[in-house]
Amino acid sequence: MTQYIPALALRDVVKQFNGVPALRAASLEVRRGTVHGLIGQNGAGKSTLIKILAGIHHADDGTIAVDGVDRGPNGSASREPLSQIGFIHQERLLPATFTVAEALLSGNEPILGTRRTRFDRRSSPLGILDVRRMQREAREAVATHFGIDLAPNRLIAELSVAEQQIVQITRALMREPRILVFDEPTAALVNREVERLLQTIDRLRQRGLTILYVSHHLNEIAAICDRVTVLRDGKDVAHVDARTTPTEALVSAMIGTDATTRTARAPRTASAPLLSVYELHADKRFEQISFELGRGEIVGVTGLLGSGGKQLVRSLFGLEREVRGAITLDGKPVRLRRPADAVRAGIAFVPEDRRAHGVAPSLSVRENLTLSSLARFSRFGLLARRDERQAVRQAIDAFSIRAPGPEAPVRHLSGGNQQKVALGKWLIRGAGPGSRIYLLDEPTVGVDIGAKTEIYRMLERLANDGAAVLLFSSDLIELLEVTDRVLVMTRGRIVKELMSRETSSQEVLAWATGARTGSNGEATAEPPRARRTERAA
Repeated sequence: MTQYIPALALRDVVKQFNGVPALRAASLEVRRGTVHGLIGQNGAGKSTLIKILAGIHHADDGTIAVDGVDRGPNGSASREPLSQIGFIHQERLLPATFTVAEALLSGNEPILGTRRTRFDRRSSPLGILDVRRMQREAREAVATHFGIDLAPNRLIAELSVAEQQIVQITRALMREPRILVFDEPTAALVNREVERLLQTIDRLRQRGLTILYVSHHLNEIAAICDRVTVLRDGKDVAHVDARTTPTEALVSAMIGTDATTRTARAPRTASAPLLSVYELHADKRFEQISFELGRGEIVGVTGLLGSGGKQLVRSLFGLEREVRGAITLDGKPVRLRRPADAVRAGIAFVPEDRRAHGVAPSLSVRENLTLSSLARFSRFGLLARRDERQAVRQAIDAFSIRAPGPEAPVRHLSGGNQQKVALGKWLIRGAGPGSRIYLLDEPTVGVDIGAKTEIYRMLERLANDGAAVLLFSSDLIELLEVTDRVLVMTRGRIVKELMSRETSSQEVLAWATGARTGSNGEATAEPPRARRTERAA
C-alpha cells in the first residue's frame, strides 16, 4: 500500500512575539491537488503562519514538511522549501511604474544572444536586454495561465485591481511552484472579480496544483475549498470537509462557543439623531454608507479585514481623503475634510495605535491630558496651573486612571491606563459628557480584561451623560455587551444592522463572513458551487 504523504504539513508550530503567543502548537495538513481553506477571526494566527511559510518569521518550535521532507523547527533552515511554494499576498506587491513584462520577468530578463527554455531564478548575465523577447514571453505567460491577451507594455498603475491580480498570480506560476498560497486575495475585489478568481483557482486545481486559501469570507471557502482548517487563539481547533460542514459550525469553531450569548444590559432611551450620514463613499474603501447616531447611544461597527469599517470611523474625523456624501450634526450640514474640522465640531477620536497616535509616551499624565487643551488654561500667554491641576484630577478620577501621580510618564502606565489617558484628554478639551461624539478604533486592543471592563464602563458613563459613541471593534462578544446597535460591514458596505440585545456573536460573524446573506443590498457574492467541476470524494 502506498503511504499517504501530504503536500504540506505543519505540526505543533509555536511562535511568540515579546512573550505573547501568536501560535500555540498549531498544525495544518494539505493534501496534494486540493484547495485547502484556512480561516479564523482577526488575531487567530493565520498571518503569522503564512509568514513562517514564506520565511519572513521563524517558528520557535514545531516542524514543517513539504512533500514529506521535514525542514526542522523553522521550516526554512534550507531555502529549498520556499522555492516550492508561491505566495499571492493580499497587497499586490508590484511596482506601479513597471510594465506588465517588467513585473513578470523582473530578475530574469532575457538577454540578447542567450537561450533558455523555462523560468530561471538565477540572476541574468550582464548584457543587452532583449525587450522584444521579454514582451513576447510575458504575453505568452498570461495567455497560457489565464487565456487573455494583456498588453505587456502597459504600466501596472494603469491596470485594474483584477488585472494586477492576474499579473501577480502569473508571476508566481512562472516559477512552477508545487504549492500556491492565496492570502486574503479577494479583500480588494468586487463580486464579479471574486467569482473570476475562484474559477481561476478551480482551474489551477484541475491542473494538479496544491492550494492553501486563506480568507475571512466563508462563502468563498464553501465555494472553492475541499477541506478547511479553523484557527482560534493561535491553535487549530477544527479540520473538516468544506463541502459538507455547515457554515454555522465553522462560525462556532471560530468563536469558540455554541451559546447564543445575549446581553443583559438595560436598553437606553432613543433620542433624535445627533449625527446623520447619508451615501458616504470613498473609493476602494467603502460605499453607500448611511446611518444615524443619537445622543446617549453607543453604536458598534464591525467587519473583517478589508470591510472598510476602520476607514469609515476614521473618515468621520477627517482622516480619510476624497470622501463624498452628506454628514449632518444636529441637523446642520458639516464638512469633515481634516481633523481640525472634526475637533471644532466637537468630535473626539481615539486611534487603535495609542502609543503612536493617541498619547505621547515620554510626556507625563498631566501633559498628555492637557496638551490639546492648553488654550483653555492660558491667561495672557501664561498657563493657569491651578485650573490645569484641577482638570487633571477630575479626569484621573472620572476615568480611574491608575498612575503613581499626574507627573508620571505615560510610558510607565499599563496599556489600559494609557487608553484611559487617550480618552481623558478629550474630556478635558470639552468633547465630553453632554457634548458631542466619540469615535473609537479598537478601544480595548492590547489591554487586560480588567482594563477592558473599566474602559467599557467609561463609554457607558459618557453615553449616559448624553454623548454619542461610535466604535469599531473586532471583539464581537464585548462589542455586544457595550453597544445598543451593531453595523456589520462587508466589502465596503453595511450589510446588516443588528440590535445588540437581540443577537449573538455567531450571528454577527455570520453576516461579516458572508455565511449569512439577505436581499435589498445585503447579499454578498453567491458561491458558484453549481458551476464547479465535480471532484472525487
